[in-house]
Amino acid sequence: MELRHLEYFLAVADTGSFTRAAKTLHVVQSGVSATVKALERELGSALFTRGPQEVTLTAAGRAFLPRARETLDAARAAKDAVYRTQGALHGTVTVGTQTSIDLVDLPGLLAALRARHPGVTVRLRAAMAGSAGLAEHLRDGRLDVAFLSLPGPSPADLTTRLLATVPMVVYVADSHPLAGAGRVPLARLAEFPFIDSPPGFGNRTVVDRAFAAAGVEREVSVEVADVGTAVDFIRAGLGIGFLGDFLVPDRTGLDTVGVADHELRWQFTVATAATRRPSAATEAFLDLLAERHPAPLRGALTQVRDPV
Repeated sequence: MELRHLEYFLAVADTGSFTRAAKTLHVVQSGVSATVKALERELGSALFTRGPQEVTLTAAGRAFLPRARETLDAARAAKDAVYRTQGALHGTVTVGTQTSIDLVDLPGLLAALRARHPGVTVRLRAAMAGSAGLAEHLRDGRLDVAFLSLPGPSPADLTTRLLATVPMVVYVADSHPLAGAGRVPLARLAEFPFIDSPPGFGNRTVVDRAFAAAGVEREVSVEVADVGTAVDFIRAGLGIGFLGDFLVPDRTGLDTVGVADHELRWQFTVATAATRRPSAATEAFLDLLAERHPAPLRGALTQVRDPV
C-alpha cells in the first residue's frame, strides 16, 4: 500500500465520483479507477459501491476512511518536520469559505501568505451547505480550516477563534408597510414573509432560535444560499430579512427596522478540527490571520478591507 493509494481513495470518497476525483488530482480517470481497484484487491474488500449516478462508501470504506486520513496527515507532518530543518515551508491548506462574507480580506491574506511562504498552496472551498456543512467537512478532514458562523458556544470537537460579532438588522423595501416603523416586536415581524438562508446556515439558525424562544412562527418564502443576494430579493419586495450591515453597501430602496423584544447577533469565527493537529502550512495561515485580525471586531460593521 502506497500513500498514492490513500490519496486517490480519499479523493473519490470526498467528491463521490471517479471523474471529479481525477480532475481534483489532475490525472486521468482510468488511473484513479485502477489505483482504487488495486487498493481494494490488497484489502480484500470493496471500498465503494459504484452506481450510474454516484459512488458511495461501503461499510469497509467508511471504516477505512478515518484511518486513511490519519495516515496521510502523519505523512504530511513528517514532511513538515524535514522542511522546517531546511528553512522552507511547503504544503496545501484547504480553506472553507462563505460566499459574500468579506469581513476578512481573503485575497489580501493569501497574497501576504504567498509572499511569506511561496511553497504553500491554498485551496478555497465555498459553503453550499452553510456553516453546518463546513463544520462537518472540518470533522471528516476534507477541510483544514474554515470560516464559520455557528451560533452559541463552540462545539467541543472544533477549535475556534472569534473574528467578529455583528448585530442583525431587519431590512425591508422602502415601500413595505414596516418602513419607518422604528422598533417592532418579533410577533409583528412574523406577519410578513421572510427572505433567509437555508437551514444549516449560521444566520438562519440565529433567527430561527429567536423566534422559537419567543414562541412565534414565521414564514420563509425565499431561501438563498448566497446571503449577499438576499438584499436584492428584499429590495424587490418579496419579503423582509435579517442582515448584517456589512452585507448592504447600497441601501437604495431599503429601510431598516429594529427589534423591540430581542437582540440578534451573528458571530464569525475561524475553526479547525480539535481532533487533528494542524499542518505547518495551516499553522502559517492561522498565524498570519491572527496578525491581521488580532482581536474580534464588534458592533455595527461596514466592509472591512486589510492592506496587503
